[in-house]
Amino acid sequence: MHLHQKPALVVLAAGMGSRYGGLKQLDTFTPEHDTIIDFSLADAIAAGFGKVIFVIRRHFKNEFIAQYSKKLEGKVKVEYVFQEIDEIPSQFLNPDRVKPWGTGHALLCTKSAIKATENFAVINADDFYGKEAFELMSEFLNEVDAKSTNFSMMGYQLENTLSKFGSVSRGECLVDNNQNLIDVVERTQIFEHKGDLVMDVDGEIRPIERETIVSMNFWGFTPEIFNYVDNILKNSEMQKQYKNTNAEYSAAVRPSEPIGHNEVFASANGAKTSMPGIPSSCAKNNVQNPDELLPKDSNSEWA
Repeated sequence: MHLHQKPALVVLAAGMGSRYGGLKQLDTFTPEHDTIIDFSLADAIAAGFGKVIFVIRRHFKNEFIAQYSKKLEGKVKVEYVFQEIDEIPSQFLNPDRVKPWGTGHALLCTKSAIKATENFAVINADDFYGKEAFELMSEFLNEVDAKSTNFSMMGYQLENTLSKFGSVSRGECLVDNNQNLIDVVERTQIFEHKGDLVMDVDGEIRPIERETIVSMNFWGFTPEIFNYVDNILKNSEMQKQYKNTNAEYSAAVRPSEPIGHNEVFASANGAKTSMPGIPSSCAKNNVQNPDELLPKDSNSEWA
């Protein structure tokens, strides 16, 4: 970065948690009233992130801001941006849309909050990433020049991201021999079947290796990503998904992101995307069910 500006952390918290059954972002589950986001925030601050940008929706902004502004006061700079389903170009408006748009649209919403010299990471609010992941990402963001198009993604082994309460959807990562990301393909309905790990691909059950590297939506970007992300709305396949969002799927099960090639990777097509590493400590499961709340992590204590 050369200007020694601390990287920012964008937290995607606008989702509705349809699989979970509520606002998972605000649920607490420890004696200290920690939420899942708190683990990521504590680890990110310890790793050197200097600003947190929450992407939320206006209908729960008061409750959300009241909880996190006080909790983060004096620890890190905090900003809020809003991701609403009707804040897209008019040709893509869909009156039947219920859920927020995906990560690419969320990135567009954060553009005004990211400085031209400010590298940043993007995470989901409702996933556990692990202390080591934030350290690796912070190191990458502090070393890469803010004008670079060398982006990054944190890779995880699939077997460490499974849920015992049902199937999961993950982005399968295809990499070259230098660990540069070639493609991310969305895989839905990954589950255990007779001792093997399988996935449903257009109604056909296919095996998938437990060691498969997958995306948990933990990305590292320079501000140059905004020159690429506009391509999302220019992509014909993405346009089809945006226009037909709820025509074929019920609001309860429709994924918030387009199916097919991962939209974040598609937006940066042509740019170099590397993987900083596969954190060995990142073995906690994604929380999809209230019965699956995570135990308190000794590496994620607040100061």
